[in-house]
Amino acid sequence: MTPRIVEGDLLEQQADAIVNAWNRNVLPWWLLLPQGVSGAIKKRGGLAPFRELARVGPMPLGSAVVTSAGRLPYRGIIHVAGINLLWRSSERAIRDSVTNALARAREHGFGSVAFPVIGSGSGGFNEAQALAVMVSELEASDTDIRVTVVRYCGR
Repeated sequence: MTPRIVEGDLLEQQADAIVNAWNRNVLPWWLLLPQGVSGAIKKRGGLAPFRELARVGPMPLGSAVVTSAGRLPYRGIIHVAGINLLWRSSERAIRDSVTNALARAREHGFGSVAFPVIGSGSGGFNEAQALAVMVSELEASDTDIRVTVVRYCGR
């Protein structure tokens, strides 16, 4: 599977679900400063997805959890634990986040998913390298889910 790579706003993509590059869910969501994808989701989609996510508890690095999309026009949000407890990402965390997000998408019947570049924001991973890791993992996957990877262009 070859993903489509675009520049733009993740929350403007036509997809069944979007991926939120999240942390490990150790700190309460309300203590975190709203930034990046999560900040945009909170601002435009409301707090409901994060309240649902809080009930999950700590997430293993690279894992993925699906919540509702709040006020956003998606069937769900797939939250991936793409950064460790030191707020850093790694190639393994990115690969596992992609694999597990696709698994959750299949389980929920999502035909299309839009990803941000995992690990390149708060995770401090080089964006070009993170994108290359994601593309490699997506191309190796055996899925018919349509995937868009969105490079944020508002920096």
